[in-house]
Amino acid sequence: MKAIYLDCFAGISGNMFLGALLDAGLPEQYLREELNKLPVTGYDLLVERTQKRGISAIYADVMLHKHDHHHHRHLPDILAIIDQSALAGKVKDDSKKIFITLAEAEAKVHGISIDQIHFHEVGAVDAIIDIVGAAIGLNWFGIEAIYTSKLQVGSGFVQCDHGLMPVPGPATAELLKDIPYVSGDIAKELVTPTGAAIIAALGSGYGRRPEHFIHQRTAYGAGAWELDIPNVLRLQVGEIAAEKQAGSGKTVIEANIDDLNPQVYDYVMDKLLLAGAADVWLTPVIMKKSRPATQLSVLADKQKLGEITNIIFTETSTIGLRFYDVERTVADRKTIEIETEWGRVPVKVSFQAGTVINISPEYDICRNLAHANDIPLKRLQQQVIAQAWQLV
Repeated sequence: MKAIYLDCFAGISGNMFLGALLDAGLPEQYLREELNKLPVTGYDLLVERTQKRGISAIYADVMLHKHDHHHHRHLPDILAIIDQSALAGKVKDDSKKIFITLAEAEAKVHGISIDQIHFHEVGAVDAIIDIVGAAIGLNWFGIEAIYTSKLQVGSGFVQCDHGLMPVPGPATAELLKDIPYVSGDIAKELVTPTGAAIIAALGSGYGRRPEHFIHQRTAYGAGAWELDIPNVLRLQVGEIAAEKQAGSGKTVIEANIDDLNPQVYDYVMDKLLLAGAADVWLTPVIMKKSRPATQLSVLADKQKLGEITNIIFTETSTIGLRFYDVERTVADRKTIEIETEWGRVPVKVSFQAGTVINISPEYDICRNLAHANDIPLKRLQQQVIAQAWQLV
């Protein structure tokens, strides 16, 4: 299983995470091309190599155009921007999950609904680029799990729209629930809401390096502050051996439902996936008294069990659930881009023991290109697969 470990001894922010991904090997040109798929303008992305206390790192920063006025955005506005893009489905899903997690924390702090949150500076262009850029990088590497060390959040106070707030800020503190952190002696905000949202939404484990994790490369993303310690996020890209993944805490949650409007399942499945479910599927079954029904099944990490069960109980008509632990082995994977005469298509390449075992073009992109160019979908898919085999 492809994974990353984040050593957050100097905290984490969105731009530190993006810089670390670039230092780890995410191609800068690829990142820029993918970000250009967003209907967002009025910024330049600065990427430069710098030194922090003798450590070479990549500093990434979103520079807003001075003459562009960036309005506060509500959550539906940001989700629409992501949905309207031509980004890969996984990138869209991860980006939206991070923003929804952030909105839920802000909404709880302010005592309002998530649709009323206007995100303050977090909803500006720089956060959109940082968050979507993070999702692009994770998808490019084929990352399936994110682990973090105990976080160094800093201390003192930070200036926000509502005045001086203690570090960590209220939204950041809400995002870091169930995530271990320390304050330390550095009087700065070292963990930003964007950085906290990324690991809260997509993290698989917190507090220590995962057992059986072997890293192949170490990278550093630089922060803006000059501190007494290296102000960098250390990111390690590696793998957790397949034979060590058995019993890794995956749980199947199931319910047999015979009285729910079938139109609702699409909404429920999307919500479960955004909440962190690894997979969701439906199976037709026959219940007692020969009643036709649908079995809703969800595969998720054990730590997501409470959130998953709450969604099922509140969004469906079931009044009971069953769950059991399962073991699984997954193939390694990465995403490549194939250029065709009709447009560019992301392709997921899967490996087992170093051998390519499957090539799968991104369906949504293929469908959109086939429709836009009035060509058969299968013709496009077959050409993309053939080109991909020549590259791997």
